[in-house]
Formats: sequence, structure tokens, C-alpha cells
Amino acid sequence: MPSPAASRFSEPLTFTPLFQERIWGGRRLETLFGKKLPTNRRIGESWEIVDRPEAQSVVCAGVWSGKTLHELWLHHRRDVFGEIADAPRFPLFLKLLDAEEKLSVQVHPPADVAAELGSEPKTECWYVAHAEPGAELYVGLKNGISRAAFEAALTNGTAAEQIHRIPVRAGDAMFLPSGRVHAIGAGNVLIEIQQNSDTTYRVFDWNRSGDDKAPRALHIAESLRSIDFADYEPELVRPACESLVKNALFALEKWALTKERPVAPAGNFAIVVCLTGKIHCAGVEAGPGEFFLMPASLTDRVLRPVALDTTLLRITAGT
Repeated sequence: MPSPAASRFSEPLTFTPLFQERIWGGRRLETLFGKKLPTNRRIGESWEIVDRPEAQSVVCAGVWSGKTLHELWLHHRRDVFGEIADAPRFPLFLKLLDAEEKLSVQVHPPADVAAELGSEPKTECWYVAHAEPGAELYVGLKNGISRAAFEAALTNGTAAEQIHRIPVRAGDAMFLPSGRVHAIGAGNVLIEIQQNSDTTYRVFDWNRSGDDKAPRALHIAESLRSIDFADYEPELVRPACESLVKNALFALEKWALTKERPVAPAGNFAIVVCLTGKIHCAGVEAGPGEFFLMPASLTDRVLRPVALDTTLLRITAGT
């Protein structure tokens, strides 16, 4: 049974999105999901649930309105997050991404390399919420590409020919362990579930320039130390029933919500992202592209579909 203190959490927690302007961004978070974007800006990212020194999710409704995610982590951890491994901050970071143009080819460092470089490791997963015809992801190296061949391609500007390309459509998912070289192709709108990190090394930018016509900064030495050069032609996630990804950091599932269903056992938190339709739980509704965090101590834990063809992603702590 929840403690008296825990009963104060009487509904799922919703947060104000933090919009990030990017040169590769667009406006589809507005047209697809109804996000109220700032005018005349190319928005590439919406930070939906984040606990970083430089950015904080803030509860936007209910009794806990105005509280930051970090305050909840520090002062109400058991009630909100249940039994979870200790860490300085909430260990996950959730975003929406709109790639109007393709992103740079990049890599996130594995833990050992990150420790040497004074950075942060990052493992993540992409779920394709929308894809224009012909949309692709660039993930891993083509079969047989050696480190020497890749370095040579960086020098002569042909690195794009070394990267494995995967056509995608809505509903696809790709797991990206740290060390996997990758880029998002133009025309993708993604949901990103990631380790709480903001370290990215840019290794190749398609020989293009930034807004000031100068080449964008690259991190060649750091990238070459971080890339897994044995990672050839990875495949999209193959779902195991509802399960998409399960690792030490997070578990990701996709549900078709055809009837009432508990989101997680009592004492466990969960994050829900509505994909299609509409979800109701304890007085809170979520439509496509909307997120909420289910506190571990919440008594009413039942998700209810209130529209036909309701689907969602459920994110929980890893094992």
C-alpha cells in the first residue's frame, strides 16, 4: 500500500516541452502533434522529459505544477520513481526529433572512452513516428569497411559511401548502443529514448557548411576513438511481441491499447508516449506526441483508450 505521503501523487505528471532550434529542423512537431512551436524557427528537438544541469522539465499541471524533474528526483524519489538505482539525476532523457534535413554523421562514446575524454556515454533508441517517402537512417558501417578506409574517406570527403543506409517507415525502431556511428536522414520524425547524456561527436557533415557558410565543427579524433569499427550493417529492431528493447538502461514496449490496462505494477514508475488515438489515466488525457510520467505511488494506474486505434510506447527502467 502507498504511504500517506505517496497519496499526494493523484495523477500522472505532465511536463512543459523544451523546444530546441536546429539548422536541420522543421515544423512537423506542430503539424503532426499540435505542439505550439515558436514562430519562424526551425525546431529540430522537443525535450519532453529531461533532468540536465542546462535544462529541466517542469510539471505543467496539477498539484505539482512548477516543480522540476530534478526536485522530484531529489526529494520525492521513492514516491515518483520507486526502487531505482541511485544516480545524481534521473537516468533517462526523452525527446521528439524532426529532421527536415539530414543530420551529421555522429557517434556517442562508450563508457570507457567517455571516462578518458571527460564526457558522457550515451546509448539510445529511435522509434519512427513518421517518415516521408524515401526516408532513411544511416547506421553502422557497410560490410568490410576498415578503420583505415573510413579515415581515408573522411579525408577525401566520401565518408557517406561508407555508412550503411536503411529505408524506414512509421513504426520502425533502431537501437543505438554507444559506439555505433549513425545519422538521421531527412524526412524522419522520431521519438528518442536515451541515456541521460548530451555528448555527441560529429565525424562527418556531408561536406556542407553552416549558416555562416563555414564548415561545421567536427570531432574527428574523439569520433575515431569512439566508433565501433566491427559494427557492420545493423538491422532494425525485431519486436518480440510488445517488447522492442530491453537493456540495463531502459525497457521499451509498444502497446495497442484496445481495453483498460494497468501501466505498471504498484511501486514502479513508467513513462507513456501516445502514438495514435487518445489515452486517459486518473483524470489526465494524452494524444499523439504527448508524454506523461506515471508515479510509482499512484493508486489509479489504469490506462484507458478513449479513441479507436490507440497505440503507445511504454518506457520503464532497465534490468
